[in-house]
Amino acid sequence: MILDERGKKYLLKEDCEFQSDLGIVTKEQIANCEIGDELKSHLDHTFKIVKPTVNDFIDLMDRRCSILVKKDIGTVLAYTGLGSGDRVVDSGTGAGAIALNFGNVVGDTGKVYTYEIREDFAKVAQKNIETFGINNIEVKNKDIKEGIDEQNIDLVFLDLPKPFEIFEDVYESLKVGGWLAVYAPYIDQAEIAYRVAKKLNFYNIEILETLERGLEVRPHGVRPKTRMVGHTGYLVFARKL
Repeated sequence: MILDERGKKYLLKEDCEFQSDLGIVTKEQIANCEIGDELKSHLDHTFKIVKPTVNDFIDLMDRRCSILVKKDIGTVLAYTGLGSGDRVVDSGTGAGAIALNFGNVVGDTGKVYTYEIREDFAKVAQKNIETFGINNIEVKNKDIKEGIDEQNIDLVFLDLPKPFEIFEDVYESLKVGGWLAVYAPYIDQAEIAYRVAKKLNFYNIEILETLERGLEVRPHGVRPKTRMVGHTGYLVFARKL
């Protein structure tokens, strides 16, 4: 990844020169640089070479659909305690944002199986995953309602219109101690998911909403920003015990 003087990020393409409104960086300069190096464009502007994190990559990748934002992804990772070596089933892949985060966390010894019913989205997600260079994610162009192929799973994450329709299959696929997590834009979805999970004898059932408000620092004081990342969706958590 290359950063310009304004902090704007760009992904570099292999064996290509880089062009922006601040000038051209030749492919020879890029080929001979290392992480942390500063390069000058032909207009004498400075660019820095940085290794992209998963969040940098998600900011720049091809999307073609809405994705989960960091506050919700972070809550899922923290609440379920996902870790190295864990196995995850994800459904509603979209562009692959949360699947990439899952893959980044579970590491080389873990595995992510992500189901996407739409072929066009599955292809976009597959390309994004390959571009980021992570090999522990398997994209499955399949309707998860036809059945979950995997067993002994640590986390099943569902971003579906009616996720509660497959809770019985989810329960069977989870290991003891495994988590179900649901992203629900509307409270009705979250409420039904809660009631169905309770009926199926899941434990530790919770509905959460995470709000994000930054602070602005000025010479005369600090105050909350006027704009914030408010409601995006509800998160429903339940555990098999």
